Amino acid sequence: MVENTVFDRILRGEIPADILYEDEHCMAFRDIQPQAPVHILIIPRQRLDSLQNATDEHTESLGHMLVAARKVADLQGIGATGFRCVINAGAGGGQEVPYLHVHLLGGRPLTWPPG
Repeated sequence: MVENTVFDRILRGEIPADILYEDEHCMAFRDIQPQAPVHILIIPRQRLDSLQNATDEHTESLGHMLVAARKVADLQGIGATGFRCVINAGAGGGQEVPYLHVHLLGGRPLTWPPG
């Protein structure tokens, strides 16, 4: 069965995205509804619908996404000043698209708690 979330379709090139970074493990692109001056989504190429379903087989992909987040933060000029990475897991955690993704946020002071 072909998965058809917006992120599956971006990975297949069916939907355009402002891609800022990609490698063999992940892709990073601008969020179309930014919540900060810098709001980038990082998705794994290894499909995973939610962090709730992560297993040992996802270890490399998940770790790689966080290293990629740091690289993208540097490319966006926020690596030195600071940034936030957020993963929403499940409906109760605010996840809207059933495809695991990291939100990279920055470009302004971020407060706590976030929500």
